[in-house]
Amino acid sequence: MPLQSPPLLGPQENSFLVMLVDTKLVASRPRVLPKPSNPGGSVRVLVTADTFSGVWTYARELVSGLVTHGAQVTLVSFGEIPLPHQTAWMDGLHGLEYHPTAFRLDWMQEGVQDFHAAQDYLCAIVRDTRPDFLHLNQMSFGALPVATPRLVAAHGDVITWWLSIHGHEPAASAWLKWYRGTMVAGLKRAEAVVTTSRWMEQMLRVAYGDEFEGHIIPPGRNPIYFNPFVTKEESVLAIGRLWDTGKQVALLTQHTHGLPVCIVGADNPIPAPPVPIRADVRVSTGEHEISVKGAQTESQLRSLYSKSTIFAATSRYEPTGLASIEAAFSRCAIVANDTEVYRELWGDAALYFERNNAESLSEVLGQLDEDRELARLYGTRAYNRARERFTARRMVDDYMRLYRRLRTSKVAVA
Repeated sequence: MPLQSPPLLGPQENSFLVMLVDTKLVASRPRVLPKPSNPGGSVRVLVTADTFSGVWTYARELVSGLVTHGAQVTLVSFGEIPLPHQTAWMDGLHGLEYHPTAFRLDWMQEGVQDFHAAQDYLCAIVRDTRPDFLHLNQMSFGALPVATPRLVAAHGDVITWWLSIHGHEPAASAWLKWYRGTMVAGLKRAEAVVTTSRWMEQMLRVAYGDEFEGHIIPPGRNPIYFNPFVTKEESVLAIGRLWDTGKQVALLTQHTHGLPVCIVGADNPIPAPPVPIRADVRVSTGEHEISVKGAQTESQLRSLYSKSTIFAATSRYEPTGLASIEAAFSRCAIVANDTEVYRELWGDAALYFERNNAESLSEVLGQLDEDRELARLYGTRAYNRARERFTARRMVDDYMRLYRRLRTSKVAVA
């Protein structure tokens, strides 16, 4: 997880009028879609997200599912004003009100400069919309000074990233002191802290202490976005930037492989360009070349997943596991780094290579290259496990049960 700010915002190609609020871009009018004709008794939820990471995909599945359940949702995003392709999924979602903002995120060194203004903005939204619950996908907002019950969902943070990658915490600094204090306060104040795995919950306790109530809700994706029935090309897919030590897809470049390998060097889909752009790079390993692609559109990613036989889940830090879930819904065999979190997510539905070991990874890929039937078997195993455990519908159902539990607890306390 980088600790620098993103490039300065350029002109935004969307229909939002923007104004300057505390030096940050905030949409002058929220995107409001018609509310249900009979919303009586429905739950009102305020959800936060960011537009820089997989949290946006997570929020898309969550919000879509909540609205389908009859909830009235207010979504507030941070990081950057999204472009039209990023918000197209909102079309037709009745009962959704959307507020995009460009407040910088807490993990950025400059995020501290925006934090109080972002917090004040959220408080104003809470006063206006009067939600029953806050679903905060940033732990730093957990201590928001409002009376509304809240849960925070952990999607990764600076300190657990450092512990996983370096084996120790980052060097002490004034910024880190602020960051840790903000996270601890957010975890303590939340009625519930949700992680996607027991491993991530334990990492939070190591980094920030035990003073929070943890809940495990596995992540989910909607299977309709993926095609598991396309004829497979014998190839390996991985997602992550070559320099990212957390994703460590560079393990694939250290040995030769009998199968073609494709690495997509960006985590989030991009809009379709007006003209085709070829941006492939070939990385030579001596006997074989690896294709490294830039950012892909959602349809391009879907095609890559569906045609690939194997997905290499090489990460050493994996707080959500969404990429491997998307691969499983595309019937890819999962070859995973032998870590606690991947074992927890995939059990015997994946093959594992020795932790962080490029030679072991190459050996497992070679085994699947020699035994194509075994690759197909593990592709089916991953697909079946994803259908059983990692659907967006199951995730939303779990959240709805947790919301009801929080509401019941609030009534009991009152």
